[in-house]
Amino acid sequence: MSGSLRDVPPTDLLPMGAAAELKALSREIAEHDERYYQQDAPSISDAVYDALRARNDAIESLFPDMVRSDSPSKKVGAAPAAGFRKVRHSKPMLSLGNAFIAADVADFLAGVRRFLKLADDEPIEIVAEPKIDGLSVSLTYNKGRFVRGATRGDGTEGEDITANIRTLADLPRVIEGNVPDVLEVRGEVYMGKAAFAELNARQEATGAKIFANPRNAAAGSLRQLNPAVTARRTLGLFAYAMGEVSGNVAETHWDFLACLRRWGFATNPLGKLCKNLDQVLGLYEDTEAHRARLDYDIDGIVYKVNRLDWQARLGMVSRSPRWAIAHKFPAEKAKTIVESIEIQVGRTGVLTPVAHLEPVTVGGVVVSRATLHNEDYVAEKDIRTGDAVVIYRAGDVIPRVDEVIDDGHHDERPRFVFPGVCPECGSQAIREDGMAATHCVGGLVCPAQAVERLKHFVSRGAFDIEGLGGKHIEAFWDDGLISTLGDVFRLAERATDVVDREGWGRTSFDNLVAALTERRTLPLDRFIYALGIPQVGQATARTLAKQYGSLEAWSIAMNDARIIGSEAREELGNINGIGESVIADLLAFFAEPHNREVIKDLRGLVSVEDFSAPATENSPMAGKTVVFTGTLEALSRNEAKARAESLGAKVSGSVSKKTDYVVAGPGAGSKLKKAQGLGVTVLTEEDWLVLISG
Repeated sequence: MSGSLRDVPPTDLLPMGAAAELKALSREIAEHDERYYQQDAPSISDAVYDALRARNDAIESLFPDMVRSDSPSKKVGAAPAAGFRKVRHSKPMLSLGNAFIAADVADFLAGVRRFLKLADDEPIEIVAEPKIDGLSVSLTYNKGRFVRGATRGDGTEGEDITANIRTLADLPRVIEGNVPDVLEVRGEVYMGKAAFAELNARQEATGAKIFANPRNAAAGSLRQLNPAVTARRTLGLFAYAMGEVSGNVAETHWDFLACLRRWGFATNPLGKLCKNLDQVLGLYEDTEAHRARLDYDIDGIVYKVNRLDWQARLGMVSRSPRWAIAHKFPAEKAKTIVESIEIQVGRTGVLTPVAHLEPVTVGGVVVSRATLHNEDYVAEKDIRTGDAVVIYRAGDVIPRVDEVIDDGHHDERPRFVFPGVCPECGSQAIREDGMAATHCVGGLVCPAQAVERLKHFVSRGAFDIEGLGGKHIEAFWDDGLISTLGDVFRLAERATDVVDREGWGRTSFDNLVAALTERRTLPLDRFIYALGIPQVGQATARTLAKQYGSLEAWSIAMNDARIIGSEAREELGNINGIGESVIADLLAFFAEPHNREVIKDLRGLVSVEDFSAPATENSPMAGKTVVFTGTLEALSRNEAKARAESLGAKVSGSVSKKTDYVVAGPGAGSKLKKAQGLGVTVLTEEDWLVLISG
């Protein structure tokens, strides 16, 4: 097709175009997630990343039946870093959805009203708090005594940083009064601007690393393996939420903040209880106008529904709560020069143009690269080597090229020509109709894809093998020590090939062997994610693990599902959130004999744990498959689905003989008839509410 779908407003997309755009966005955002969370090498700014997610969300809202199982809206955070003991959160630590304009905030409040089925005149109190640009932490107290600190990690599992957290002056070691036996407080660790300037002055004087911004400095300080280093740096802590709590401590979030202050925690003094949308937006405008005077960085305002019982009912989607949203501040801009444009090849074969910039400071951060996304983006902006450009950033990452400045010589410079072959392997580079991205067709023949796939395999969200970084993978690949995923674990048998290598030695090799031994057992969802199947991110991997339970069952089902009309194919198609595009990639992966051999090889080298469902053993919904049909009256459809999933159920969009319950309201049609024909248990909404309340 001519032109780019990215230029088409979501409201003007046709179904075929929407599906193609969602697929392109999923791939693009997944690659940026990998660069940011796993490689620590982001290539776009927060603002660009947020814009990609916003477009994805907008299209999903217009085409809800096309929401993909690997949708970016189902992902959160980053996997825990190596070097720290892992901590599993009793309640997920979620990221937040974003609002960029006042209308987004109004839509958020309207969504809360719809989900809870509130009357139009029912007031919704909102607590507004500045969004601190720091590192999210979990603080656990046992009978009032601090016992553990952890980072957010991937939202499910974080890093144990107890010793480092203890060095913070703002942390209450013991809290007294009416305190629950188990109390988990969540907050943000940050470094003030003055402390940041002092730290960098000391770093420069000693020839040590200069930090790019206060957030990097805070995160780096808190993740020191030696707590004494953390203690020498001035870090602050604002508490802002509760995690696991063994008793009822407050009815509203505003009251809980008051409890935190009584217990000795610092909460942000700029937080405010707002009664309506006008008060919320007024606080946003006032805070934005004065934020430069604050001693700490903020990048927006967080809005939270005040009533905790409403928060519980609203629950969460896979990556964020429904009861909170972050209203981001506008991005900062600067001018610079494009020194060159190069093509990078990612794990899935996507060719991404990257601009190398004349270094420039934007918002206190020196940046020298920017992603140019794809061929259409370069053509639309007409970005050429030597051009003067405006860039902007909204965080500590590589910015976006916003526009080209005509300096009178732009037309004299040659246009950038997107290559028709892969720069890594020389294979053909193709762009499918309706797709924004260009892909190398070289597959495993392409060293960039093979190496990136191996990097993905050992990355934090996958096998998380400490001491085996990207440079090691590249070197081992170049020298023929590894070529398949299983070869990673066979490195433990190649002491003579590794010990004498530059940068290695007996101690380093022994540490690698220990890390490989530790990671020979991992959960099913991480194993599926580690395989690097296109479109199968962490959220999709978890969905598949939850559905099939074991590696054996999943492998058999995927092979059987290749037969059109088979029971396995029908079951795969009935999984809530798994779309046809993802199914196609899954079946294509299993259709390749090499991939099946990779799984067989790995099964002889590692132990894959069966999926561990949430602690819902006493729930009548645990492990059950439920279908909702017709009109629900007591709950909205979304709330009913969320309630079922929180109780351990699988919510399906269609009825089969594996369905356990069909909850039918007025107007139920073909799904009800099919359930009756198959002998599936049919419940009214009232019957179902009685069942789950028991």
